[in-house]
Amino acid sequence: MGDTGKEDDKIHSFDVEIQQILKTALKDPSSVDLEKVANVIVDQSLKDCVFSKEAGRICYTIIQAENRQVGQSVFRRSLLNRLQQEYKDRDELRAHSLQAWICYVTFICNIFDYLRVNNMPMMALVNPVYDCLFRLAQPDSLQKEEELGLWGMSFTSCTLTRTPPFPSVKVDCLVLQLHRIGEQLEKMNSQRMDELFSLLRDGFLLQEGLGSLSQLLLLEIIEFRAADWKMTEAAQKYYYSEVTD
Repeated sequence: MGDTGKEDDKIHSFDVEIQQILKTALKDPSSVDLEKVANVIVDQSLKDCVFSKEAGRICYTIIQAENRQVGQSVFRRSLLNRLQQEYKDRDELRAHSLQAWICYVTFICNIFDYLRVNNMPMMALVNPVYDCLFRLAQPDSLQKEEELGLWGMSFTSCTLTRTPPFPSVKVDCLVLQLHRIGEQLEKMNSQRMDELFSLLRDGFLLQEGLGSLSQLLLLEIIEFRAADWKMTEAAQKYYYSEVTD
């Protein structure tokens, strides 16, 4: 995960000056303003959902480089402070821009996936991540939506063919995050995962106006967790064929 060559490929969407700052941070973090670097990464993640899915790896690489070079954690502290601020403002962010909200959820889950303390996920991120996922699982998030302008974000790995009917982009994001970090998250707090899946089951069974593809995604993640966070061969054949048919 520390291959800076791979990380260089992820930052081509920035202007030349910012690209140079990030490349330097990846290789020589003590020579740049790491608080600025953290803010640049968060700002871009809130605008670009493709980048937000990759940003955790970049942040991990900078943290490791700083720790090796100077034994400090300026970048991690700055990153977590900014994440905390965005978390406090999450309702305003969600009201202002659905895309920024989805990007934020993707980003914080990505950071949870990569950042470790004593080889364990960061406890400080557990409840904020759960809170974001719970918000995506609320009835108003599960309603059928026509969000065609957002499909460039292309969240789930299984819903590769985007033909009508479209799932809710929030359901799409929720399912992807649970595929990615659900097992880790449950180990940190199983009670909240039980509560989250109770919401998802109610949504699948009771939610009016839930699109057929959203229903399929919810059923798939419910069965995925029931199978101990594994995709059985039979389930993979069923869900992949249903999505692409």
